[in-house]
Order: sequence, then structure tokens, then C-alpha cells
Amino acid sequence: MKTITANRLKDGAVVWLTTSGWETSISRAAVLSASDAVDAGLETAARALANREVVEVAAIDVTLDENRQPVPVRLRERIRAFGPTITADPQIAQSLVA
Repeated sequence: MKTITANRLKDGAVVWLTTSGWETSISRAAVLSASDAVDAGLETAARALANREVVEVAAIDVTLDENRQPVPVRLRERIRAFGPTITADPQIAQSLVA
């Protein structure tokens, strides 16, 4: 499973491709399992890139948590999705790297 991510050009925010555009919450991201769906998502992202809406477009691997919400596989993308790993609550920090 994959989802498409980028950074919004006007403010640098991490954004995720949804069925209706770009959102800042990964929980709304479209989860794509078929290769043709990933290709279509990348085509949509390429248009946004050409229109100077986003930069740094990437298709990333995700899994689904117990609530069927997408969770990036790689730590780098988890940090982009959920924020820094530095927190006063060690349980939250541990969940980011687990």
C-alpha cells in the first residue's frame, strides 16, 4: 500500500493526496494498493507540481493501523506525518519509532 505526499509550496507544510486534493492530515490520505492507482496519483501530483502547488512529490509505503488509518513505514515519513520524535511523554516518542 502506498500514499502520495509532498510539501505545499506556499508554506512548506507536509501534504497528503486525498480523493479531493491535498490535505495536511495523513488520516485523510488516499491509500493506494493497485499500481495503476499509484500511477494515477503520481500523475495528479505531477500536475500539482507543474502548477507550482507542491514540491518534493513522493509515493511512500504505508500500513494501516487498528483504526484503518495510514501509517508510514519509514521513520522519516512518520516524523513528517506525526511530528518530531522529541516529546515529554516517552510513550508517544516510542510509538513513533516502534
